[in-house]
Amino acid sequence: MRVSVIIPALNEEETIADVVRGVPPATANEVIVVDNGSEDRTAERASSAGARVVEETRQGYGRACAAGVQALSPDCEIVVFLDGDGSDCPELMDHLVEPIKQRLYDFVIGSRTRGRREPGSLNLQQVFAGRAAGLFLRALYGVRYTDMCPFRAIRREALESLGMREQTYGWNLEMQMRSARAGLRILEVPVNHRRRAGGESKVSGTLRGTSMAGARILATLARVATERR
Repeated sequence: MRVSVIIPALNEEETIADVVRGVPPATANEVIVVDNGSEDRTAERASSAGARVVEETRQGYGRACAAGVQALSPDCEIVVFLDGDGSDCPELMDHLVEPIKQRLYDFVIGSRTRGRREPGSLNLQQVFAGRAAGLFLRALYGVRYTDMCPFRAIRREALESLGMREQTYGWNLEMQMRSARAGLRILEVPVNHRRRAGGESKVSGTLRGTSMAGARILATLARVATERR
């Protein structure tokens, strides 16, 4: 089964080339970097590292992910999402992809809280948010999640059937909720997590960023939970 990797990227020049080169060539057939309005050499460095670069000028994590999905090669069967800041471990990608290749699962998500975390890689708010969302989703759908980790793999056909709408920080949570509600076969696996290799996170690096992301995630949770099926 052919595998494509989507990496949303915004001003991650320092890390993006290493992230692209870290994707195991034996696992992934293509790497797509979505340049989400960067103002540095992110696109240039991603391309030089072997990625296909797609531009999405409208900022928003969900918009960047959706642009990557739109750019997938026609023969792609499995989609992997991976952050471009160096915090995820692409060398572990096989742990996410193999259960889908073996046709045992449709959606495999990494859990940073169950894996080995480098000190300072996750703050308490992120750990709490992942656990709290997991408890809520378990009550709603009976599916066990412990994180909203961006490192995940899903069958392309399943992803395209979900009807994803979120344009910003709630994209990951929306995918988890819609996958559970659609009855996809879901597996959560422990993954290691590192401190971001460069720059400051727009989500966890500032109080404003944390507040904005939290508000968007709560809005997504409420919207998807209450919408008519």
